[in-house]
Amino acid sequence: MTLVELAQKAVENYIRNREIISPPKGLPREFLKKRAGTFVTIEKNRDLRGCIGTYLPTRKNITEEIICNAISAAAEDFRFGPVQENELPFLSYTVYILSEPELIKDISELNPQKYGIIVKTIPIGKNGDVVFNGHSIPKSGLLLPDLKEIDTIEKQIFVACQKGGINPTKEKVFIYKFTVEKFT
Repeated sequence: MTLVELAQKAVENYIRNREIISPPKGLPREFLKKRAGTFVTIEKNRDLRGCIGTYLPTRKNITEEIICNAISAAAEDFRFGPVQENELPFLSYTVYILSEPELIKDISELNPQKYGIIVKTIPIGKNGDVVFNGHSIPKSGLLLPDLKEIDTIEKQIFVACQKGGINPTKEKVFIYKFTVEKFT
């Protein structure tokens, strides 16, 4: 079984039976031993239908991470309603395994075709100090690499900030880069 088939099986079983599958046998050993963040993208007729993931691991292994994120992409992506059973035959899946994010020192380190990015804010008060009061919550946005409409570093940063509700002209932003292994 491939990782894409795993994502599909997880979604179909959840939509039809409301059950979460167990990691199946026959997957490469590394996916049962290794931990990593993963994203699952679901498309219907080449249009985005759902995309959810984790940039750091939250589960025991990559297999469990994919199962959880596939179900979330199908049932919890706030941009779309939950996938319906009659849509299942028309869906296609892409699975991404992310490297550990690395803080960049300069945007010249970025390349939107090679690296995905995470932008995060740190709340800064009027006096320029970091706000640490238990109430200020950092915001973040993430973009996977090699998206067809993202062709410059500046556009990649702008869209990632937009996704995170960040105004980079008024908020201090830290940028992390990561690579992906993509499975289609």
